[in-house]
Amino acid sequence: MAHPILEINNVSRNFKIGGMLLGTKIKAIDEVSLTLPGDKPQIMSIVGESGCGKTTLAKMILRLLEPSSGDIMIEGVPLSYYSKRKTRKEFFKKVQPIFQNPFTSFSMRKTVDTYLFETALNLDVAQTRKDARAVVADVLKSVGLEIDQVLGKYPNQFSGGELQRISISRALISRPRLIVADEPVAMIDASLRMNIVNLFKKLKDEYNVNFIYITHDLSTAYYVSDYIATMYRGNLIEFGNAKHILTQPAHPYTELLLDSIPKVGEKWEEDMTLPDLETKEYGLSGCKFAARCPYVKEVCRSTVPEMVPIHQEHSVLCLKHNDYQTGNPKPLDRSGLDSNNQLSV
Repeated sequence: MAHPILEINNVSRNFKIGGMLLGTKIKAIDEVSLTLPGDKPQIMSIVGESGCGKTTLAKMILRLLEPSSGDIMIEGVPLSYYSKRKTRKEFFKKVQPIFQNPFTSFSMRKTVDTYLFETALNLDVAQTRKDARAVVADVLKSVGLEIDQVLGKYPNQFSGGELQRISISRALISRPRLIVADEPVAMIDASLRMNIVNLFKKLKDEYNVNFIYITHDLSTAYYVSDYIATMYRGNLIEFGNAKHILTQPAHPYTELLLDSIPKVGEKWEEDMTLPDLETKEYGLSGCKFAARCPYVKEVCRSTVPEMVPIHQEHSVLCLKHNDYQTGNPKPLDRSGLDSNNQLSV
């Protein structure tokens, strides 16, 4: 049986904000656990507002940050294995990044094709420049570009959308098992964003590659995802099959995110914007969403919620899905009320 492509086990990451003496310590990632199966290529979106921890989690998967505790595994191999110099190349063959701003991924002093050829040669995908040219031409074609459109040109000679497609082609050169895309459409014109998202769906099957798609845009996540992980203030608060989460959200925060998506024929109210980061919420003793939750009960302010399975492929970190007096969960609809029209906490 194939190992999961990605396993995150009780991972935390601590930061200190402010000075050495008076600074505040926060858990930017708070004991997050999730698994992306490896039986077939999947796209998992990690969603949430700015400051929720999704980019920090992505950086740990890419080994750009070390976890403060817990471990991350790729196909059953812990990331600590790849910390040695001789195993780093093996890691980059398996895992590749796509960053938010394509213009910061390429130096203005080098032609774009230089990066593509160097990647093919450095990762032993090709032994000669002639072989590398065939590889580069193939991956460029997969993202809708011809090699003659790219050869000898500098980054400023491309649009943002074109350069992001080149970034995607570069990530495909090693035929990786996992691509981590951190807000890959945030810097692209809205009219072109779906082109990039459609590419992920196409390449998933064409290259047998899994994607971690980091985004605050639920409209694109809704369209592209097999799995969705919702994060809030460092916690993974909902995880599972995308269809279940997006049609039957179990956490009030996921409801808020879905309700903030503009809908055709409905006026988009300006006051639907999500709240700014508040450091104090990271240190709350109970549920971090309690201060904003429409279903909050007193127990929510003092009890740390646990992840509860509500379906075979759907779990939620919310006390409303537990009966703490009897220990028996009660079925809830989207309103958060049980069959007796009571909040089940």
